[in-house]
Amino acid sequence: MPVVETPRLALREMTDEDADFMLALLNDASFLRYIGDRGVRTLEGAREYIRKGPVASYQRNGFGLYIVELKRTGEIIGTCGLVRREGLVDVDIGFAFLPQYRTQGYATEAATAILRQARDDLGFTRIVAIVSPDNDRSANVLRKIGLKFERMIRLTSNEPEIELYAWEAKEQVATT
Repeated sequence: MPVVETPRLALREMTDEDADFMLALLNDASFLRYIGDRGVRTLEGAREYIRKGPVASYQRNGFGLYIVELKRTGEIIGTCGLVRREGLVDVDIGFAFLPQYRTQGYATEAATAILRQARDDLGFTRIVAIVSPDNDRSANVLRKIGLKFERMIRLTSNEPEIELYAWEAKEQVATT
């Protein structure tokens, strides 16, 4: 059952059945480079990641990272959603897509829908996003959906600086 829909996409909660997809996504070279190594190398590890991450977030926060499917085929192409991340005061919007689905507007479409949900259904007045300084594609998506570069931050003192983007309720949510 979709949590959010767009003209081309359905976003739904993750389940254990998504372990194959998550194993592939979490070990994609771009995911490892720009988001980080989550240490997930097996299907059971992927199931545990789903249970302890997204599923726990749905229960604790009422939101989390969702599976993004093509409505036309039901094919899983990525993830997008909101995360309450340690080291950030505000809720963070995040997304990741398999290589063959990048540069087709899916991330922008999904993230726009999630930002609208955050504002309209969840009542958030500020959403942030973090991105590696060399991840131009993700930064472009953030700008397209209405987030603005705010400053460089470190989530912990021993991590490299990353870019912090922010959207506030007084700003418009982009249209898809």
